[in-house]
Amino acid sequence: MTQDFDAPSLLAEREPNHSLPRPFYTDPRMFELDLERIFYRDWLFAVPACEIPKAGNYITYKVGLYSVIIVRGTDGVIRAFHNSCRHRGSTLCRNQKGSAPKIVCPYHQWTYDLDGRLLWAREMDADFDPSKHGLNPVHCRELNGLVYICVADEAPSFEEFAAQVARYLAPHDLTNSKVAFESTIIENGNWKLVWENNRECYHCAGNHPSLCRTFPEDPKLFGTGKEHSPVLDAHIARCEEAGAPSKFLLGENGRWRFVRMPLLGSSESYTMDGKVAVTKPNSSIPFRDAGALLLYNYPSTWNHFLSDHAILFRVTPISATETEVCTKWLVHKDAREGVDYDLKRLTEVWVTTNDEDRVVVENNQQGILSPGYRPGPYSSAQEGGVIQFVEWYAARLGRTFADPAALAAE
Repeated sequence: MTQDFDAPSLLAEREPNHSLPRPFYTDPRMFELDLERIFYRDWLFAVPACEIPKAGNYITYKVGLYSVIIVRGTDGVIRAFHNSCRHRGSTLCRNQKGSAPKIVCPYHQWTYDLDGRLLWAREMDADFDPSKHGLNPVHCRELNGLVYICVADEAPSFEEFAAQVARYLAPHDLTNSKVAFESTIIENGNWKLVWENNRECYHCAGNHPSLCRTFPEDPKLFGTGKEHSPVLDAHIARCEEAGAPSKFLLGENGRWRFVRMPLLGSSESYTMDGKVAVTKPNSSIPFRDAGALLLYNYPSTWNHFLSDHAILFRVTPISATETEVCTKWLVHKDAREGVDYDLKRLTEVWVTTNDEDRVVVENNQQGILSPGYRPGPYSSAQEGGVIQFVEWYAARLGRTFADPAALAAE
């Protein structure tokens, strides 16, 4: 930990197109700033809506100090609430997921409806008003089968992103999908290192032999959009003509991006043989070699939407040097394991790749923990996506130092 911690000065002194100074990846005080000024203020991807298809289905999600219940109501609407009883604050839902007709506090059995209203609290005083003690809500939006939450009192604008999600994800029927497999790993590295590793394929040839069977290493096919490959342009044109929005689109301030990239050669999906993993697809794209629609939304998620299935990744910081990465594979709700897909074949490439990335990130973190670490230069040819992420992060954090109102304005 640094002797004198001055985050604004550290940010101002960083060298452009270089990795960040050591405290950004190691200091618990910087980690707390990242939580308070980014994760506690931005919209975060939480779960796919298909994971809670019925009334009473719920999932709990913890980010930093916040624990949130995400539950589907009897009216079909998905809502989110702070996982804290309005009586004396006890945790309401202790399991990561489950189903219940009502939300009941295990401490004193205060009982809440699925819409958050307090229904029953025994032996309270005569002047007790249940209507004033409903669950504290958390901002919650369902976007084409993706559930986002924001724990801030005032959530930043989400409309432009929501509109583009509706457009780009229209061919991908996530609502009528199901989670075929879920993997959660802990990477012993700072959350920014997890993102930096994700935003380049400079490391792929030396670390990801399975992924490199189908995933192109050329950054002109998936990078920052400053320079496109003719192969990407032709692929985008073909997909757009078939009704699948595919053009590179970078959101304001660089927080999110869409682009539909081709896979290598005639590959159709992330499998060892390059063929589709699911014969009953959850997309309406009329050809199987549609590549992958890549979506990221900082700070919490990147996604791959293929012609036959979708893969959702969620990033959750745990400490200055620990990050949870949760991955979910979505297939059509009527697809049958062993008939329409083989689970090992569906998941093996990214299960392996995730573990390889874990090793890469942890090795990166160990090197940065050394006092001998000095920020090094990025490759503009190979690491344009990393440069873009670091610039987004520095600008996002910097605006909160310059203008506290920016905490709730983005």
